Amino acid sequence: MTKLIFVIEHLEPELGKWLIFEYEHVSEIVGKDRLMFTNVKKTGEWQLLSRFGMVEEKSAAEIFNHGKVIILDPKAEHPLKPEDFAGKEAVIVGGILGDHPPKGRTRKLLTKRFPKAMVRHIGRWQFSIDGAVYVAMLVSEGTPLEAIPVKKGLTLKLNGHGEVYLPYAYPLRDGKPLISQRLVAYLCSNEIVKDEERLLKGEL
Repeated sequence: MTKLIFVIEHLEPELGKWLIFEYEHVSEIVGKDRLMFTNVKKTGEWQLLSRFGMVEEKSAAEIFNHGKVIILDPKAEHPLKPEDFAGKEAVIVGGILGDHPPKGRTRKLLTKRFPKAMVRHIGRWQFSIDGAVYVAMLVSEGTPLEAIPVKKGLTLKLNGHGEVYLPYAYPLRDGKPLISQRLVAYLCSNEIVKDEERLLKGEL
């Protein structure tokens, strides 16, 4: 049996820290040899992402046989099932930071480029990139989608006062939401505030 590849089609104009932490976490989940980043145009981003998996400048639409891939899209008609993976080479996820409410960017930027691909959803909620890959991996290994516990919405307590609410869906692993701990540390620190200030000043 051919080893299933998990593909992240990089679709954001910039590779910010939030994306880096999620991408790195995906690499930890599925392994560097089963992860591919596509549509990576910038040399610096190519070099960084090569630490986490295979990297391609081309879009996944130019690399894979469309009949042998599964696209994960929240707006897909049918849910992902273990039997969907028969004869498939890759699962493709959009490297997109979620909007709230969702704007359907996966369909516009990814699904429409694969008219002959199998398109599936893993629930009607918006998952993190690493969470979506984790769910797809479990289903590919035979776990029914409905058997995977999911937490909708996650509140992080800040260092000091206040909190951050993430309005996304997170699969549970060992009873805990699956999320990059480096991302949690970043969101709960003052670093994100400094980065936002630098972004407004045009320094990032």
